[in-house]
Order: sequence, then structure tokens, then C-alpha cells
Amino acid sequence: MPIIEQSEYNFPSIIHRNRHISTIYAALIKKFDAPDYTRHKLELNDGDFINIDFVLNNSKKAVILCHGLEGDSRRTYNNSCASYFLDQGFSVFAWNNRTCGGEMNRLPRLYHHGAVDDLNEVVQFTLQKGFEEIYLIGYSMGGVQLLNYLGWTKIDARIKAAVSISVPTHIATSAAVLKQGFNKVYLKNFTIDIKKKLKYKAVQFPDFINRDQIDKISSFDEVDQYFTAPLHGFASREDYYHKVSPEFSLKNITTPVLIINSLDDPFLGERCYPRAIAQDSEYVFLETPKYGGHCAFPLRNSTYSYAEKRAYEFFKSYQFPETFKA
Repeated sequence: MPIIEQSEYNFPSIIHRNRHISTIYAALIKKFDAPDYTRHKLELNDGDFINIDFVLNNSKKAVILCHGLEGDSRRTYNNSCASYFLDQGFSVFAWNNRTCGGEMNRLPRLYHHGAVDDLNEVVQFTLQKGFEEIYLIGYSMGGVQLLNYLGWTKIDARIKAAVSISVPTHIATSAAVLKQGFNKVYLKNFTIDIKKKLKYKAVQFPDFINRDQIDKISSFDEVDQYFTAPLHGFASREDYYHKVSPEFSLKNITTPVLIINSLDDPFLGERCYPRAIAQDSEYVFLETPKYGGHCAFPLRNSTYSYAEKRAYEFFKSYQFPETFKA
């Protein structure tokens, strides 16, 4: 499939052509209220739970939103996307990974980029509502989970298409980039939040979580080596990065999926732009706008972002136009 190197989003306002301004604006300054969600606590097969926020707006079509690292269902990018798709007549399901969404989970297990079993439980919960069509949107880590889900799982025919936004398709490259220059600011914020959760877990499960190792965390190297990998059955940090990087699962995808990764994303390295795979795949599309930052893509004169509008266009125009009659 062709790679979309140029798009209408290559020319946002001048101030938002700075990668860090776009990223920080979207994460900290932009405000967008969450929809009037109903929350459901979904009991999982292993005895844990996750919380799903949803609005039933249409009995036939729904979109599932997957948040990013240390995010939750009510992050600004999720709220904006949810509102936009509700306006387009979709039902919306926004789920919270374990430890996210304001309620700590029961088990030692946290969340991670390969947590497709939890995403699958969300999909099954949504399918049980009787929808004829389901679409998936994932941001950053949620985009990784989405791509791995499509590549690792037998996909129900009612899942029609997906969009993955600002997604680190090669995890080790992304972890390395976040240790460079101004990006260390983002890394510090992530590690502060993660350390708080790990300290809580150390009280819950002192036999599983080494409290002394938490204080040694300065990057994802320590988080993933001492906690993510051993808690989730990976041999090492390197084993974890390799196994959960979508770079290695994209070739198995048979559901149409659009990856939108801006070229100025401060979280992404060169291996996070899978051009060769997109060129060879019938199902994987790659769009690389010049600007956009990370999970940002602000538009002139609009409270919505380019990301959700582009996602809707992809769902509407690719293969399924009969579903979206005006």
C-alpha cells in the first residue's frame, strides 16, 4: 500500500510546528471534558478487573479507545476523540489499563505494551452488546496494544478497521529516544508517576516488588528490567522490548489499520516508521505528517484534532463507504 508522506496536516499554525509545543499543549494545556460515561467494572479471567467507560449512542457501530502510557480513559486526547465519534453517531468505549483510571487493581500485574489479553476482554465485552461493526483507535502505548492485538489474535469479522496514533512500533528505539535532550522531561514525568504506583504495589505485594529497586529508577531501562519484564513473564528487558514491538507483528495483520506517526514526534525513533512493512502489506497503511508532535495534531480553528478526524475518514472511506451514508 502507498505510504502517505504528505497530508493536509503538514501545515498547522506556526506555533504548533514545534514538536514540544504541540505535545505539551495537547497534554497539559488543552482542555476537553469527558463525555457523560457509564462506568463498568469488568471482572477478568485471572481474578483482576479493569474499568470501562462507555456511552451507548448507536446499536450498530462502536469505537473502542485505547489510552497511552500512564494515561486513562479520560485523557484529553481520548475525550476529544470520544466526543467527535459520538457526534458522528458511534457508541464509544474507553477502557482503562490495570492500575489506571483512578482505581488500583488487585493483582501484582501492571499494564504493558503487550497486554492484548486485556484488550481482548474489552472487545468481547463490546461485542456482547450486539454491535455489527467495531472500530479501534489507540494512542501511543494503546496503539501498540492495538497493533499487537490485530497481529496476535484471531479477529472477529465485526472488527472492521483500526487507527494507531503516535505509536512506537519499535519499543527499544522509543525508550532510547526519550533519554535524549529535552525528551528527558517527558521521561522524568513518566517515571515519577510509575514510581508512585510501584511503591503502592510494594506495600500490597512485598514479596513481588523490591522497594529498594524503585528508588533506582531513572529511565525505562530500570522500570522494564526490574518490574515490567519479571512481573509479566519476560526473560529480560530486551526480551520484553523484542516481543511486544509491533514491528514484529505487523506482517500478521489482516484487518485494515492506519498508523499516523508525525515525523516530528519526540517519542519516536527511525524504526518507529515501518515504511517497508506498509509498502508490502495489503492492510497496513502508514501516514507520516511533517508535524503533529506526540498524540497532539492540533488543528487551526477547531477544538478537535487531526487524528480523530483522520481516523473517521479512514473508517468511512476505506472499504466500508456503504456503512457511512450521509
